[in-house]
Amino acid sequence: MIHMTIDRAVLADFLRCSRERVRPEEVGLPAGARRRTPGLRREEVAQLTGMSVDYYTRLEQARGPKPSPQLLAALARALRLSTDGRDHLYLLAGHQPPAGRASGDHVSPALLHLLDQLPTTPAQVLSDLGDVLAQNEIARALLGGVCTVSEHGRNVVWRWFADPAVRAAYPAAEHEHYSRLHVADLRAATGRRAGDPAAARLVARLLDASEEFAALWELHEVAVRRHTRMRVLHEVIGPVDLDCQVLLAPEGDQRLVLYTPPPGGDAAGRLALLDVVGTQVFGAR
Repeated sequence: MIHMTIDRAVLADFLRCSRERVRPEEVGLPAGARRRTPGLRREEVAQLTGMSVDYYTRLEQARGPKPSPQLLAALARALRLSTDGRDHLYLLAGHQPPAGRASGDHVSPALLHLLDQLPTTPAQVLSDLGDVLAQNEIARALLGGVCTVSEHGRNVVWRWFADPAVRAAYPAAEHEHYSRLHVADLRAATGRRAGDPAAARLVARLLDASEEFAALWELHEVAVRRHTRMRVLHEVIGPVDLDCQVLLAPEGDQRLVLYTPPPGGDAAGRLALLDVVGTQVFGAR
């Protein structure tokens, strides 16, 4: 577990500035005719959050104890912080921000439009659990389609460990490397999704289906996948080396994955051939 420290000085300034931006009437308090300071008074913030005035005063004077997550949640509500402001408050106080609203399976029209504008660059939208939510035509031709009928048929982690045919598209010497990447990335996602039924169900099925997965899961390796080099053994264009670049969405539960040719190789020419051939001769692998 990462140990996060409190930044008392910056936290104090942030609380003071946030307090001064809130008008009393916004939180159901009378504005009053004579206020020497803008926004809320310290005692009003303490009243709204249920803490003592002395405790809150010490926070603003950069000498208070580390606030609990429950207290920070009350402060965020009292100070009318946005989601970004709330997350900043948690980080300053030495806590991991609570999970934000997830995008789920919905892919935004803007992201779908972007996929359509990349006809020669394989691209996919994946959930943080590994579900393929959308892919352009050349990605389907390169990596194969996905099954949307079974519960985890579109999940790349499930298919990697439960369907041996999937691995045929990758060099055998790299299988262990890809297995560890999948498991470490899924471990990071389940940590962010603590208590999420979908994540727990996926992990349970993988533990039951694959001894390899179970052994790697016990290692507790955690690593969000951001950039890797991969080789795909394609049945028509042959082996192709690609840079796999992962762009994370602000919500954190979706990512855009781009497969681009590294400089100096022949991958660009092979992808161009794949674009010409199209998906007509390829089925789901």
